[in-house]
Amino acid sequence: MNSFKFILQYLKKYKYRYFAGVVTLFIVDFMSLLIPKITGTIIDKLTLNNVTMKKIYIYILGIIIVGVIIAIGRFFWRFFIFGAARNIEKEIRNGMFKHLEKMSVEYFNEHKAGDLMTRFLSDLTAVRKAIGPTVITIFDATIMTLMVIVQMMIYVNIKLTLIAIIPMFLICVSEIYYGKLMEKRFKQSQEAISSMADFVQESFSGVRVIKAFVRERAEFYKFNTANLLTKQKNLRVVKLQAITMPLLDVIIGLSSLATLIYGGYLAIVGEITLGKFVAFNQYVSMLVWPMLACGETITMLSQGGASLKRIKDIFDEKPEIFDRYDVEDIEKINGKIEFKNLTFIHRGDSEPTLNNINLKIDEGTTLAIIGKTGNGKSTLVNLLLHLYNANDGMIFIDDKDINNIPLKTLRENIAYVPQDNFLFSNTLKSNIAFGVENEEMEEITKATMAACIHENIIDFPEGYETVVGERGVTLSGGQKQRSSIARALIKDAPILILDDALSAVDTNTEESILKNLKENRKGKTTILIAHRISTIKNADIIMVLDDGKIREVGTHTELVSNNDLYKDMFEKQKLEESLKDRENNISDI
Repeated sequence: MNSFKFILQYLKKYKYRYFAGVVTLFIVDFMSLLIPKITGTIIDKLTLNNVTMKKIYIYILGIIIVGVIIAIGRFFWRFFIFGAARNIEKEIRNGMFKHLEKMSVEYFNEHKAGDLMTRFLSDLTAVRKAIGPTVITIFDATIMTLMVIVQMMIYVNIKLTLIAIIPMFLICVSEIYYGKLMEKRFKQSQEAISSMADFVQESFSGVRVIKAFVRERAEFYKFNTANLLTKQKNLRVVKLQAITMPLLDVIIGLSSLATLIYGGYLAIVGEITLGKFVAFNQYVSMLVWPMLACGETITMLSQGGASLKRIKDIFDEKPEIFDRYDVEDIEKINGKIEFKNLTFIHRGDSEPTLNNINLKIDEGTTLAIIGKTGNGKSTLVNLLLHLYNANDGMIFIDDKDINNIPLKTLRENIAYVPQDNFLFSNTLKSNIAFGVENEEMEEITKATMAACIHENIIDFPEGYETVVGERGVTLSGGQKQRSSIARALIKDAPILILDDALSAVDTNTEESILKNLKENRKGKTTILIAHRISTIKNADIIMVLDDGKIREVGTHTELVSNNDLYKDMFEKQKLEESLKDRENNISDI
């Protein structure tokens, strides 16, 4: 689907509003033509001295009535057309947001937030102007021009009219080249704005790191470079307008001067009356607007076209994760999981992140996954959440292929605590109740107590109504982790995944949370990913991942007795703990 067909589907939806606006605009333009004619008639009658004051009052009343109709008409064509354009803008923005929600995490790994925000804001504004003010301008300029030219020919003089419209052909030819150049430059300008927005968003998100490493000056220089590039790209657009618009004014001025000289000559020699000469100059003034509008229309259409292509690029992206035609009608899962020869390669990688994973996890089992950073632990749970696509026959839940389970059912029955512990800029209460329909305080409190965060929350001045900053930055790392755990626990899902979710809490709090999990998660499947063996040693099954493969599987006791990677990790962590305890004892002395 090309850009025109894409926007046409929205325009068709509001065709009656556009039609009503165009009809109203036609009436306004037609009524506008009457004023010069009435004015010219009054002047001619006054010149010939064959009009009474009563007739003059009638003409003046006619002008007032026409003016009132024009004013009302201008309100309604704005209401119809601008209103339709605003509605289309809203629908496209809603459509973009809904479409992006369907995209896989890989898409957001490849597309920066600043660029997407630019398409939601400035690009969509350019499109709205192209389907709102530009529609008005095109129709108004075309109809007004035709009607004015006809009136000039019929009411005044054909030769004088031809002299007046010659510059219009020059303008139209030059605007074709101008439009192509404007579209190219505006697209480059929008891309520069997107890059700068990316930089600003990333810098503010990482402001703590910037301050900690005293990189304010260096970051400012980088921003200055991005800002300078944006300025240069915008100036190229402005310079093009700055050159074109004055040239239009010169052409229009020369046209007006020529018609004024020649029209004055015709009036002097008696070929036209004084009233018709005055009316003709008013008509010429009415033609100035369409000539100027021609340049403005090309500008807005070019900018709107460039932005529309950028918006359409989003809609052209096809979701990689979706319900297939053969998904089963499943509303509930129990929690039995099986991996069969699971192998997965991230897009752009040549080597598999996970290689030939085979494991059965019975319902109600606690599985712990441990291994070095980058060995595929998070990828494994992301596949289980169907955030990435796994091949058929590799992952089974309740003996059903994960690709045959509806996404909604799958994710409703899995509670997830991610590594980054993302919190929204909202109240703690809303963040914790994010995954459930109702914010019932009793359930929220139960979840926060199990996550050992309740006491911290009630110590805040606003309690559960405390608004956390962007991404939860106003909370400590441990508080964010425990709030995320509470958000997962309140779902009471058959499967719970904690991806390194206890790394920022102390050992005593960790023990309390694990004890609460054991009590609250009886009969439910739990998957723990951790680097500390103290977190996972009581799990029913421990899986050791090494280089994307299963190195060992068993209980803590079994793995320690294997004298392999797990025991090596265990011994190192024991040594670290004993050294830390010795340092603490020395400091106490």
